[in-house]
Amino acid sequence: MATTFAPAIEAVPILSGGKWSELKSTCSSEIFNPSTGKVIARVPFATAEETGQVVDAAAAALPAWAETPVVERARLMFRFRALLEQHFEELAALVTREHGKTLAEARAEVNRGIEVVEYACGIPSLITGEVLPNIAADVDAEAVRHPVGVCVGITPYNFPFMVPLWMFPIALTCGNTFVLKPSEKVPLSAIRTAELLVEAGVPAGVFNVVHGDRECVDALLDHPKVAAVSFVGSTAIAKYIYERGTAAGKRVQSAGGAKNHLVVMPDADMDQTVKQLAASAYGCAGQRCMAGSVAVAVGKAGDPVVEGLVEYAGKFRVGPTDGNEEVDMGPVIRAEHRDKVASYLDVAKSDGANIALDGRRDFQSEGFLLGPCVVDRVTPSMRVWKEEIFGPVLSVVRVADLDEAIAVGDQCEYGNGAVIFTRSGYAARQFKRHFNAGMIGINVGVPAPMAWFPFTGWNRSFFGDLHIQGTESIQFYTRQKVTLTRWPKADDSHLDPVWRQSRS
Repeated sequence: MATTFAPAIEAVPILSGGKWSELKSTCSSEIFNPSTGKVIARVPFATAEETGQVVDAAAAALPAWAETPVVERARLMFRFRALLEQHFEELAALVTREHGKTLAEARAEVNRGIEVVEYACGIPSLITGEVLPNIAADVDAEAVRHPVGVCVGITPYNFPFMVPLWMFPIALTCGNTFVLKPSEKVPLSAIRTAELLVEAGVPAGVFNVVHGDRECVDALLDHPKVAAVSFVGSTAIAKYIYERGTAAGKRVQSAGGAKNHLVVMPDADMDQTVKQLAASAYGCAGQRCMAGSVAVAVGKAGDPVVEGLVEYAGKFRVGPTDGNEEVDMGPVIRAEHRDKVASYLDVAKSDGANIALDGRRDFQSEGFLLGPCVVDRVTPSMRVWKEEIFGPVLSVVRVADLDEAIAVGDQCEYGNGAVIFTRSGYAARQFKRHFNAGMIGINVGVPAPMAWFPFTGWNRSFFGDLHIQGTESIQFYTRQKVTLTRWPKADDSHLDPVWRQSRS
């Protein structure tokens, strides 16, 4: 099988109709290595017209792909998975290079992405329809799933490999064609993933990649040949994507931001809890929508939580991650983002909070580094509690009991995840039944579901109906057709008498 590769990456190419090409746009963005602060590539932005041409290529490939037997579509994913495993370390290193994750975090991301491909390999079973014979006298009913059409994925910078794989493996195996618009900050993982999918044998036009800013996004949202849009990003943009996409008649699943609460009961194993809190808050430098943002310390848990975090996280080795496995936490995505995250420490202090651990220091590096931060004595009236910071800042709210902790969660406009650390079955049950979030962890620091379960954000953490991942993703990328059938008994009086007698 011939292999098609993207051109050497200086200006990042697009993939349209099975062909790689470099846009000649004068509007572009620089791609940085966050560990060094150096520019490593440039990504030209597609105009609305160029974006439309990519959608047209996907639409042209749709009829043949939709008619491809589902078993053949599954076999494409089996071949794709084998290539991802073969290039596992390369892909993890690429995530580290363009995003800044530690290599261990990048490997975990690649693993989670591959899990969705494995889930998609089971599509012949997942997409099976339903039949009910004799639903009425001599009438049979059947419901079968059909592809929805051209699907679009608009993905964020924080998981450059995994989040696209939340989307297109399911969309493709359901018989749709796909256009991926990765974050302009981290397009290199998407390009390499597309190369491997082409090597696996995806037909021309079935999978496409385009880059751009708002002009490109709006063109995707408005294009009449686009049927469905999947998005992950900030709440403000998620709301915009949902409203504009649905106004154009498309089905949209739009995952937004978060402010995840981690409740610590006095009976929790404090040593293990502190480690889980730190992993949740500071993993991936806090740049994930399931990161712990607020530790809610119940009763006498307050002082041990803060003291434990300051001692444990204060020893984190923070530094460049590209080619270096001897660090616990890497950089954030950009210098301006580092400065914005750090500014919340001054805001919190002016609002009356206590900065128990300040991660600002001279790291002797040009990378975009900020150490773990702990802000104590936070209240729900403060900006540091209300706003999504998306960095290594953990706020600590102190409450008297579990009811008050649940009440704090009720005030939060987001609703992605929440965790409780406790030995009490009663407390755990009350928490999972009543806390205001769609994904719950009990003694689990990051309650992000694996591929077989939906990513069920609530409130302003999600706009839409059917969530990403799990069986809801199958429902999102398909539409049902119901057929009622009656076959009346044939009148065979006109047939040859000898033949009629042979039937009796």
